[in-house]
Amino acid sequence: MNIATKLARPEDVGLNADRLAAIPDYFGSYVDKGKLAGLSTLVSRRGQIVHFESIGKRDRDLGAPMERDSIFRIYSMSKPITSVALMMLFEEGHFQLNHEVARYIPEFRKLRVWAGGTNAAWATKEPARPMTIRDLLTHTSGLTYDFMNQHPVDRLYRRAGIDSLAKDKMTLKEMIERLADIPLLFSPGEYWNYSVATDVCGYLVEVLSGRPLDEFLQSRIFMPLGMVDTGFTVPKEKLHRFTANYEKDAQTGETRLVDRSDESSAYVKAKPFLSGGGGLVSTMTDYWRFCQMCLNGGELDGTRIISRKTLEFMRLNHLPGGRTMKEMSLSSFGELAAEGAGFGLGFQVILDPAEAQSIGSVGNYSWGGAASTYFWIDPEEELVAILMTQLMPSSTYPLRPQMQQLVYAAIED
Repeated sequence: MNIATKLARPEDVGLNADRLAAIPDYFGSYVDKGKLAGLSTLVSRRGQIVHFESIGKRDRDLGAPMERDSIFRIYSMSKPITSVALMMLFEEGHFQLNHEVARYIPEFRKLRVWAGGTNAAWATKEPARPMTIRDLLTHTSGLTYDFMNQHPVDRLYRRAGIDSLAKDKMTLKEMIERLADIPLLFSPGEYWNYSVATDVCGYLVEVLSGRPLDEFLQSRIFMPLGMVDTGFTVPKEKLHRFTANYEKDAQTGETRLVDRSDESSAYVKAKPFLSGGGGLVSTMTDYWRFCQMCLNGGELDGTRIISRKTLEFMRLNHLPGGRTMKEMSLSSFGELAAEGAGFGLGFQVILDPAEAQSIGSVGNYSWGGAASTYFWIDPEEELVAILMTQLMPSSTYPLRPQMQQLVYAAIED
């Protein structure tokens, strides 16, 4: 979709125009009070974009306005894209979901599980069972993130350079080699724990396809779908559309700039570490094209990316025993609330909207990013909604449930 394309009439797809118009008015208060620099929201139904608004600034210092083609750091909204990439290779017969990860990553044959101690001296034990590819896709692998700050294993990640800043200097293979020497937090399948697992999925894409992750994504997903502004870097000729990223300090309450929108940004130069779990930038239109492809059952504008049955399979709850994220979560951290939700192969899946305390449908699937970006897909209502801004952490304000309230309030049919 060209950003200049006229939007469809909300009434033609069963939505109320006045209520959709209330969305930017509502979030405008965040901008007016200085809580957010700027924000973009998009809603489509039955394949028609009926709401697309951008408010505020993409960069406060420059005074540059947020626009429809602004480029955002989508962080963990990279995960569904990488998961689809891996499942494309599944469709081609490259692996089975119950295959041991060590079958393709020999370094993981020596993985052990934490059995007590400190980050200076610890004991390990054999895992109850080997890590499978499904464990990676569902975050039940036993891996973790360096920033959890809840366990000595987190510190071991930081000591090994597997943290948000240092790992940009290594390759995916180097990360794999370092992970192999660090104990798992738990035996695979025992808990749900947000982790670097999707970065490992990105490495599997490289191993199975024989191509670097960025080349695979570009040729097999971005180019076919017309996602012209999505990638691991922002070219210099597009910097005039790049957003600045901000962070609210939990102690002082002050909002500070953490990554500029100019040539000093960490996203201008190519990095050796291609993070399938959090390294992509994108635009509202590009990400909508990815979501609409998913809603369409793997196809967009006559181009098929993945099969309908594979996507249907991906958005089932794959947690062991049909349990919820809340029942299985070892850590309180996740991009979305764990109540009433399961986890598929790369997406959170709503099992019980009442338990989730979230207006929507059973089967909604979604995820968000560290800078407060968010999307969800509602197959029952044939609806896609996306919110993008650039404020860390994503838990600072309840933007995501508020977006859902406003969007579902507009349904009339």
